[in-house]
Amino acid sequence: MKHYLFGLFALALVNCTNGQNLDQQSKKINQTKMAAPSEPTQQVEKTEEQWKKELTPEQFYILRQKGTERAFTGKYWNHKEKGTYACAACGQELFTSEQKYDSGCGWPSFYAAVGNGRVITQVDRSHGMVRTEIMCGNCKGHLGHVFDDGPEPTGLRYCVNSVSIDFKKVELKK
Repeated sequence: MKHYLFGLFALALVNCTNGQNLDQQSKKINQTKMAAPSEPTQQVEKTEEQWKKELTPEQFYILRQKGTERAFTGKYWNHKEKGTYACAACGQELFTSEQKYDSGCGWPSFYAAVGNGRVITQVDRSHGMVRTEIMCGNCKGHLGHVFDDGPEPTGLRYCVNSVSIDFKKVELKK
C-alpha cells in the first residue's frame, strides 16, 4: 500500500512538473516579472520549537519541514471565492483570487504573487527532482513550487499547498 501511495504521489509531482528542465525553467522564471513592486516585508524569526507550538501538526510539516499535501485534497485547490490568500504562518498576503486559475494539477495555482519579495524562491533538489521552491518572503515558510508552464501574462504556475495559506474573503461594498 505504501508503494502504491508513493507511486501516486510521484506521478502527481511528475505531472505537475511536466518534465521541465530546471535550467530552462529557472531562466524563464528569472526573466519574467513575478509581480509588481511592493513594500519590503518584515522578517519573522522564530525557533522551530516556537513554530511547532503555533502551527497545527500538518501546517508545521508543510510550512517548516517542506512537506506536500496530496493532490486534490486541499481546501483551496478548487476554491472560487474572491479575496486574498495569505501565509498561514505569519499572515502576509501572497496571492489574490484574480491571480488564481485552474491548472488541473490538484493544488491551488496562481500565475503571479501579490508583490516582489512576498514570495521568494530557491532550488529544491529533494525527492530525486530539481525544482524551484517557493517560500513566504516574511517567515520563509514553504509554500510549494513554481513552474514555467502557466498562463499569460507571466507564463508561471505557482503550485501552492492549501495548508500553507489562509483565505480572506473580499467583503462586497453595499
